[in-house]
Amino acid sequence: MPRIERVITVSAEPVVVESAEPAGGVTVRRARTGDVPRIQQLVEPLVMEGILLGKDLVVLYENVQEFRVAVDASGEVVGCGALHVMWEDLGEIRTLAAAPHTRGTGVGHAILERLEDDARELGLSRLFCLTFEVGFFSRHGYHEVAESIIAQEIYYEMLRSHDEGIAEFLDLSRVKPNTLGNTRMLKAL
Repeated sequence: MPRIERVITVSAEPVVVESAEPAGGVTVRRARTGDVPRIQQLVEPLVMEGILLGKDLVVLYENVQEFRVAVDASGEVVGCGALHVMWEDLGEIRTLAAAPHTRGTGVGHAILERLEDDARELGLSRLFCLTFEVGFFSRHGYHEVAESIIAQEIYYEMLRSHDEGIAEFLDLSRVKPNTLGNTRMLKAL
């Protein structure tokens, strides 16, 4: 029997958040390769709206170990999110998405909380996100940042990365169309 960790209110009714079944009867677990097509299905509408950065199927498979998924009682993957380590103390929350019928039920909260726990286990002390969902991340302790949050020597090291998310973080001109209107946010763990 999972132990109760806390009770949160995500709409008019309180939802009990447990270690095994976080919110709305979903379980958050590490993603498996068999989840990748569903992750792409969850993300694709948000890519079409310009909310998330598109990723080819091969990239999702290459990065499946970074993902957590929320699975409902029927076994359907209803949400996903990834934690990407950017530097010794810094990680990025990426590709956080929930199925339309689950939005506002705590699925995103449960995934984000699990990713933050993963970050702590890895020894990260700061999490970054680039988002249109400022309200959601603000409610979870993230705050807007305008200035660079890394030292210049780290910036130059990170320039060597071929990762598009790192390019967005560094605010490189080649990814400007992907980042227009997004807000850079940071949370200290």
